[in-house]
Amino acid sequence: MNIFKRKPKEYRATSLSELTWQRFKKEKEGMVSLGFILLVILISVLGYLITPDPTPYCNRQQLEIALREPGFRVDMLQVRLSQEVPHHNFLYRMLFGQPDQYRSVPVSRYEVRGDTIAAILFEHDGSIVTYAKRELADKPVVSQRFLLGTDRYGRDVLSQLMIGSRVSLSVGFLSIFIALIIGIGVGAVAGYYRGKVDDVLTFIINVVWSIPTLLLVIAISFALGKGFWQIFIAIGLTMWVDIARVVRGQVISLREQDFVESGRALGFSNLRIIFKHILPNITGTIIVISASNFSSAILNEAGLSFLGLGVQPPMPSWGMMMKENYAYIVLHKAYLSIAPGLAIMLLVLAFMLVGNALRNAMDIRSS
Repeated sequence: MNIFKRKPKEYRATSLSELTWQRFKKEKEGMVSLGFILLVILISVLGYLITPDPTPYCNRQQLEIALREPGFRVDMLQVRLSQEVPHHNFLYRMLFGQPDQYRSVPVSRYEVRGDTIAAILFEHDGSIVTYAKRELADKPVVSQRFLLGTDRYGRDVLSQLMIGSRVSLSVGFLSIFIALIIGIGVGAVAGYYRGKVDDVLTFIINVVWSIPTLLLVIAISFALGKGFWQIFIAIGLTMWVDIARVVRGQVISLREQDFVESGRALGFSNLRIIFKHILPNITGTIIVISASNFSSAILNEAGLSFLGLGVQPPMPSWGMMMKENYAYIVLHKAYLSIAPGLAIMLLVLAFMLVGNALRNAMDIRSS
């Protein structure tokens, strides 16, 4: 056999991003965690379209069925409202919810009597109410099931939990965005220019670093006030120091490389060298630390909401759900606090595992 007639094996150049993805897929914990994060993102995006309670903030309160166990089922009479409620379009309902078109009345039993429906109110001493069919919806009785039970106001816990994911993810994304802008700018300038500029910026970084994060967030929250948008700014203004320290160290090691010297010799401006030549080389490091800081942002938001300094009622939040229900841990209703606590733990763990998997995938020195 003539070995010189064999076709040479074809090789295809693999980009760095493709190689990183191939190595990331080998990290089983990272892939499972990424799938969980994508599931939470999908739930938060679809929002009120998939929640059992599609009303704004999932705030349908029915005291008659308060503190019911998971899996509780009840029949609801659908009574027409005195005034017509506008029906919003698909996008509006997905983002803000749709107010109820009917008033729901929990009943234990009901009976159709000609043009009327007689029903015994739920958990009442045989109180009977009678409604004409014209006062009810086309489908007068609807059976509702609460998979995770109800809280002390009779609200659906599962719906509150699903919409609460929006707050955690929003705080994570926006606060990290603010932290990246400040941290990358400060760290890159300090590491590239060195000298007095580095001394001043490093002193500022160390001062902010020395203040406990939660105390600094609380102080900024008091200054800006309580609210949904204030919490983003408060957390973002406290998380940039981690990014600045890492970026500064990376820039110091890269500023003496040959490609930076070549850029100076070609007359490139310092800003062009920093943002177009140095920062692209530390993108992987920034992504890894951002994943870690994302989990810290979720914990900070939950802590602030638990203390009453985060988002305010009636907007649901996992931290606020724990605050409202922590007293029920000793009253055989522990699931009311365990459910949001478990959601926080799983989401934080998922981001930490994804960050570790990204670090391993981007480490070119590993086998």
